[in-house]
Amino acid sequence: MSKILLIEDDTSLGILLSDFLEGEGKEVKLCRDGKAGLDAALSETFDLAIIDVMLPKVDGYTIANTLRDENSTLPFLFLTARSMKEDKLKGYDLGAEDYITKPFEEEELLAKINVILRRMSPNNNFACPNKFQIGKYHFDYNRQELTFNEEVNRLTQKENEVLKLLCQNKNQILKREEAVEKIYGKKDYFLGRSFDVFISKIRKLLRHDPNLKIENVFKVGFILSEKEN
Repeated sequence: MSKILLIEDDTSLGILLSDFLEGEGKEVKLCRDGKAGLDAALSETFDLAIIDVMLPKVDGYTIANTLRDENSTLPFLFLTARSMKEDKLKGYDLGAEDYITKPFEEEELLAKINVILRRMSPNNNFACPNKFQIGKYHFDYNRQELTFNEEVNRLTQKENEVLKLLCQNKNQILKREEAVEKIYGKKDYFLGRSFDVFISKIRKLLRHDPNLKIENVFKVGFILSEKEN
């Protein structure tokens, strides 16, 4: 049974959504403010978090930032009334699996939840353990770790997935649209922008080895290239 953390301050919506998901075979913990939700996310084990943005005590974006700072691997999506383009981009840049605006259809939300849970499942080939040597770096996908000399960087879930795709296609073109669809399960302008942000973050992580470079291929995608010494 999948365990879901629901952080929603609207009492009626929280109860209705909890009852719906539990009726679909999920275990749900409902938190009605951001502080309680963040405490739960950091102290308990969940398969997915559903986070409202406008929350009392601690807002949803702060929750996402804190999870990233704490090296949490908990996948999450935003469920919010904020529908501006800037809000969506910020949500995806923070590592959200999806950004769903209210009002929404419960069945559509359930379908998106199941897509995320399947993608994160240990039985999914995309999530199987893998280790890569990238120039002077060692990348352990299963542990979400990128090591240079003895310095270890813990990757976020999205950084981990993007880097794995780059490694699997090293010295070849990784098509942007295909990569976005594989990671997020769909093609979307905002998701593409988010994907570019993760490429930039990975470039910075790989900056210590001059033989490594992530090249842009205009309107096509990216290449992780490794020059021979």
